[in-house]
Amino acid sequence: MQTSVRFVVEADGGSRGNPGPAGYGAVVLDPATGETLAERAEYIGVATNNVAEYKGLIAGLAAARELASDAQVLVRMDSKLVVEQMSGRWKIRHPDMKPLAAEAARILPRAQVTYEWIPREQNKHADRLANEAMDAGKRGKQWEPSASTAALDHGAARALATPPAPVGPPGDAAKGAAAVRAALVTAAAGTATPTPMPTSAQELADALFADDEALTEAIEPCLDADAPAVAAGSHGWGPDMGAPATFVLLRHGETALTPQKRFSGSGGSDPELSPAGLRQAAAVAEALAARGTVQTVISSPLRRCRETAKAVADRLGLTVTVEEGLREVDFGAWEGLTFAEVQQRFPDDLQAWLDSPKAAPTGGGESFMSATRRISATRDRLLSAHAGRTVLLVTHVTPVKILVRLALGAPPEALFRMELSAASLSAVAYYADGNASVRLLNDTSHLR
Repeated sequence: MQTSVRFVVEADGGSRGNPGPAGYGAVVLDPATGETLAERAEYIGVATNNVAEYKGLIAGLAAARELASDAQVLVRMDSKLVVEQMSGRWKIRHPDMKPLAAEAARILPRAQVTYEWIPREQNKHADRLANEAMDAGKRGKQWEPSASTAALDHGAARALATPPAPVGPPGDAAKGAAAVRAALVTAAAGTATPTPMPTSAQELADALFADDEALTEAIEPCLDADAPAVAAGSHGWGPDMGAPATFVLLRHGETALTPQKRFSGSGGSDPELSPAGLRQAAAVAEALAARGTVQTVISSPLRRCRETAKAVADRLGLTVTVEEGLREVDFGAWEGLTFAEVQQRFPDDLQAWLDSPKAAPTGGGESFMSATRRISATRDRLLSAHAGRTVLLVTHVTPVKILVRLALGAPPEALFRMELSAASLSAVAYYADGNASVRLLNDTSHLR
């Protein structure tokens, strides 16, 4: 742990398109006064967010070295990927990242540099510089420093000398105004190019926790039983967030209604798993057993989920706890009907449901707004009870989508832009600072 700090470097990068027009920003600050000592920003053409973030880090470290080559430097960034990779806690796999990380590491001796993750709200100075650079690039120019810009961030930078406030438990954070800000680390599910499905249980496990740089670095430590807890302050600069609580979300296996795409909620016939669904449940059980990280199994009370959960729990040597809050929504008069049948019989009600999360299905069904309140309360209760643990939640399409939507900070209409196949797996890691990271694996059709 360093006993003194000469400079603080805050850096950021962004891409409008990822990849798209990109730029970075970096600022060197006096940690005692918050005074801006140097600013750097540049439009770098078409690049990804991660490339731009690394470019910002490199520029910030270079600026600090120009001021004093023997400086002790605290780097603060809102990119968990860059912070954890440069701290040596996460592997660097992507070929575009390796040379950038190596370049950053050569600027100053390793012993002189410490890294700390900060929320985006605390990285506004570097973020503004990056956006100024991208705006300049859009005009065909390069960024030029403004005499007035440093003062904009001086007050906020004074907080560097103030110890951070204690971080409350995830459930409390989720209830506050800064509830679950999302670090989007995800692949879009149900798009035109679905994830290729592996051919064995082990390959399924490997695919869920694949080595894709942007998809797994945030989720990998909490799903790996042998990995150390990731802590932003592990070098003494900030609070130790500890291990996240991780919810592995499993949609139940197929029922007779699933291939027909019929509404099947908590107010319907409560169907059992079909033969295909039983095979899917067994395959997922093998995949999760191969990974060996699930510590608790919790299920919706509906039969299809309890049967899926039992298959997994039996394979893992665990018991199943039933949680009422994980049930599917009640689709009212639409239960058992296809979308086309609902559109024909209840066109106005269906359109209202598609237009607003406040609208409920015909006949006293549950609206998405009501379901979100129920599922949010269930999430907070389970987070409080299972802090730092990996928990399998066996549930339905709507609860999974709502949990993912909330973690990503996406709007309610995002529920209609996600597709979850039967027996599909997702994972959400909830950190003590309120952030969440998401991993999706969707296409399980060939497990039938």
